[in-house]
Amino acid sequence: MSEKMLYKIKEEKHNEKDLKKIISDYPEIKFVSLMGIDLYGNGTEEKIPINIFLKNLDEFLYGIAVQTDGSSVALPGIATLDDAKIDMVVDKECDWFIDYNEALLDDETNKPIGTIIIPAFLYHDKSAVDSRNILKLAEKTFKEEVLKLLQENPKNIVGFKAEDVKEIELDTASELEFWVKTPNDKAEIEALTASECLQEQYWTKINGPVRTALEKTLILMDKYELNPEMGHKEVGGIKAKLDSNGRYNHVMEQLEVDWRFSTPMQTSDNQIFIKNLIQETFLKYGLETTFMSKPIEDVAGNGMHIHLGAKAILKDGKKVNLFNGRDKHFLGVIGYGALMGLLKNYEIMNPFISSTHDSLKRLKPGYEAPICIVTSLGKNPELPSRNRTVLIALIKDINNKMSTRFELRSPNPKTNIYLATAVSYMAMLDGIKYALSLNKTDDDLLKEISKKQGEEYEYLEKEREYRSENDVFEDYSEEQRDSLFGKAPKSVFENLENLDKQTKKLNILKINNVFNDKIINSFKLSVIKRWKEELSKRIITEYTNEIRDYKPIHITEKALDNDLTAWAKINEIRKYIAKDSTHYECLFTRIKKAIKDENYKLASDLSIELEDKIEALRKMYYDYRKNILDF
Repeated sequence: MSEKMLYKIKEEKHNEKDLKKIISDYPEIKFVSLMGIDLYGNGTEEKIPINIFLKNLDEFLYGIAVQTDGSSVALPGIATLDDAKIDMVVDKECDWFIDYNEALLDDETNKPIGTIIIPAFLYHDKSAVDSRNILKLAEKTFKEEVLKLLQENPKNIVGFKAEDVKEIELDTASELEFWVKTPNDKAEIEALTASECLQEQYWTKINGPVRTALEKTLILMDKYELNPEMGHKEVGGIKAKLDSNGRYNHVMEQLEVDWRFSTPMQTSDNQIFIKNLIQETFLKYGLETTFMSKPIEDVAGNGMHIHLGAKAILKDGKKVNLFNGRDKHFLGVIGYGALMGLLKNYEIMNPFISSTHDSLKRLKPGYEAPICIVTSLGKNPELPSRNRTVLIALIKDINNKMSTRFELRSPNPKTNIYLATAVSYMAMLDGIKYALSLNKTDDDLLKEISKKQGEEYEYLEKEREYRSENDVFEDYSEEQRDSLFGKAPKSVFENLENLDKQTKKLNILKINNVFNDKIINSFKLSVIKRWKEELSKRIITEYTNEIRDYKPIHITEKALDNDLTAWAKINEIRKYIAKDSTHYECLFTRIKKAIKDENYKLASDLSIELEDKIEALRKMYYDYRKNILDF
């Protein structure tokens, strides 16, 4: 029996002999749980007693570990009621974490009860149908195809010889933002907005229970060998208050946690585990956390930037960053090609990245959230860009050539990181194919990615621009942004429509069956189902409660004409949104009817109108309330 606690079981220990010894040495480990990731990005939890795991160890490691039904996962159109059986197959080529329940101690060791979290693939009718498998195939395809392209097109490669390359290695990382608050506290929108504008919270000192919970989280991440790099305050938040007992209350702060890069699959698994770790750790200190992308209106939302890198492993063991090129260039041929692939194909990437109503509410001008398909390289190669208004940022350190990578800034904490990473590498592969197979030079590609609207090239679209060194929000009007960089979708349905409109681009995801029609259709069905349920039941309910709170507060005999006029206008919008009459149906009713009739285009248009009306109503009521002195 070990005196220490075990936090991770590495790949080399995923065999019968080592696992039996580990379980014998750590009797506080009482369960295993299989984690498959469906197309929503939800992780399954199959809590299995450790004795059942040991009894069937051979099947767990080399066969079908567990069978379940499709009601437990989001795979519409695949796991149907008449064919719902799902097989779970253990992934032995990744880390297995031990999840501890500190509220329940083992009688023998007095340590918290532990559960081995085992990532798994989901199979239906002998075919893998889960997000982890899609990412596995994307990673394999990118590495094999790029290696083949290097060997067949060595002409413009700089820094190494194609014949010296042994294999391709991918590395990714993510940055996780989240809001923390004390239970039941409501957001003080005006105070939060003022604090954000004055930058009172960004990178400031963390105090009280938030500090304790964050430090505990970072310590635990270190024990799990997740290599935390930093935790800090983000732009949103207000100063907490002390109650009469000297305890902090009314906590409302935005934080970010970062950790070291790993392989695409391990980075994705790590993030799933870290999100759960954060939630449980902060809860122990009386704090709620939310990973919603826009939990508070008019205040900065939560992002989850994904960093994407690629390296060549040479036969002598040396590693070379594939995106680098000559010193006088921002990137090499492969780097430019990869970036152009992301930009050209983003319309069919975006549905897999921003697939919820909440995610699109975050992507609005003015909150450092990217809405335009555009990149920034920098004024010159010696001064890399740190433009925070673009969709894809080039991250580069002139003193560290291995650091060159791309930062995709649109994902949010509820983005399915497996699918987002998969579509990113498939899009990059498309651009790399163009660059290498046509023997493009770095000068050719820099000129193309810097093209002006109307200039025609072989790969990027004629009527678009793809590079800007300016502030996208301040230096362009909305009309200019839409014309130059493409109009951003305003609803989940508008975003999802690109999978039907951009069929040619969609084919890049189907190479080597990484995605196929069955998977894409299931994803679309799952997104539509979630969107219409959320819109008709959650969003309308929340807005109904909000509208009911907008009540007249003026005293009639003391009110001025503008007070009465303001309330009359507010009340008209309230009724237009939420109250039926014998003469017309309100916006809520029309949305519900459109959803019931499966007229999703109309439901989408009405939902966009709803957001505009709600935003106008909030502003009008704020102005009305501010002008009232006597309640």
